[in-house]
Amino acid sequence: MFRDKKILLGVTGSIAAYKSAFLVRLLVKEGAEVKVVMTPPAQAFITPLTLATLSKNPVKTEFFEPESGVWSSHVELGKWADLFLVAPATANTMAKFAGGICDNLLTAVYLSAVCPVFIAPAMDLDMYRHAATAGNIKKLRERGNIIIESGFGELASGLTGAGRMAEPEDIMAIIGDYLRAGRPLAGKRALVTAGPTYEAIDPVRFIGNRSTGKMGFAIAEELAMRGARVTLVCGPTNQNAGHPDIEIIKVESAAEMFEAVKKHFRDAAIIVLAAAVADYKPVRPAKEKLKKKEDRLVLELEKTVDIAAHLGKIKQKNQVITGFALETNNENENALKKLKSKNLDLIVLNSLRDEGAGFGYDTNKVTIFDRTGDVKTHDLKSKREVAADIVRALLDKLHD
Repeated sequence: MFRDKKILLGVTGSIAAYKSAFLVRLLVKEGAEVKVVMTPPAQAFITPLTLATLSKNPVKTEFFEPESGVWSSHVELGKWADLFLVAPATANTMAKFAGGICDNLLTAVYLSAVCPVFIAPAMDLDMYRHAATAGNIKKLRERGNIIIESGFGELASGLTGAGRMAEPEDIMAIIGDYLRAGRPLAGKRALVTAGPTYEAIDPVRFIGNRSTGKMGFAIAEELAMRGARVTLVCGPTNQNAGHPDIEIIKVESAAEMFEAVKKHFRDAAIIVLAAAVADYKPVRPAKEKLKKKEDRLVLELEKTVDIAAHLGKIKQKNQVITGFALETNNENENALKKLKSKNLDLIVLNSLRDEGAGFGYDTNKVTIFDRTGDVKTHDLKSKREVAADIVRALLDKLHD
């Protein structure tokens, strides 16, 4: 997939810059032509000579080199590349990208690039979690940049958490999938649900769950990246989707999600039901806030609509429906029962007994079952990588 591709690698001033040497070696080994642009601070972590030797091309660090009289045109570099990868990307550089600041050769090349841009953030945990960084990443996604999510692990500060740059092999896999797949879902529509639902007890209180919507949003991003026009129906969540081919419909209750899904179901070839829809709702929600009067409050609950079961009954031959099963016991048995009873094509199982999986995490560990009995168990990965695994399984079903 990389043979004869022109890859421009941007390296910024992070301790993870040492990984750029491995990236260059892997890209060259796969047949890519690689050119490297470095920010001035990056040279404190890895020398231009190292990357020039590995890439077999001069490394660009400044607009003008007085000793040689060579002018490095950011415009020509931006036009030359088939793909621009910035790895590692510091919080500072991403802020410059998001704000359109152009104070070094790398940021100037970014503003001139006409090819797909992949960005692999690398920073400490608190910087990665900061609202400013999150806002910049959101802006970059909205502009069509592909963010290669940071991994979870031990950081240079000694903290453990998100912010670690993805490993070179994982970056190669993500870019390889992009180059290999191209846009196989171009012209197709997808429908994805994500997040929790809130079922009102009164105007203040509700019945809900701990779903954040991260998995559903990652799947929507992956589908859009592969060419699909995605309708994303989501319950209350702080997640954001940056791809321009994702339309977000916000709902609150299971009933509202059902109505939105019904409206868009017929047009969708791919349906992924990743939302954690409440199973029960209060029979008679109070119109005014309930006051604390008695020692006990008894709520009468009734079942919510079973969205997956309804869609399974009316699906067409050209539609592939994927459901999710979050289990705490008898995991495989319960997932297979749900797959068959609701007439799904695929079901994605994850267990709350697996550390790092389930609600709230940036990682997940899943097993994917299909109706033919095929089972694929995957290791713990970032939710973006899990989304890629799920979409690959969906593509296989579409081609059956």
